[in-house]
Amino acid sequence: MQEKKVEYIIRIGRDDRYRHLHIKDKRKILFFRVQYETMINNIWYPVVRYDTAHGFAHRDLLNIKGETKKTPLFNQDYNDALSFAENDLKTNWKYYKNRFLEE
Repeated sequence: MQEKKVEYIIRIGRDDRYRHLHIKDKRKILFFRVQYETMINNIWYPVVRYDTAHGFAHRDLLNIKGETKKTPLFNQDYNDALSFAENDLKTNWKYYKNRFLEE
């Protein structure tokens, strides 16, 4: 098995970033964690995260109080789930930020 770990962070707004981590074997994703974070008072807060940490692909919606709402993804193929998660976070991060700040 030839596992490869890919990890990076990109800025998507003045106080916003996208964190990405995945581990793959050839073309098959074995694990991933992608997360949108926003900075408030010089502290990075996770806002929404997609991962496979509990053995299944799911989304965690967080709020400013640190509470988490977990939603399983219907598509459990990790390659497809990662593609969906990346697209969702990069497209809808402003929506997630507003939701996070309003709660």
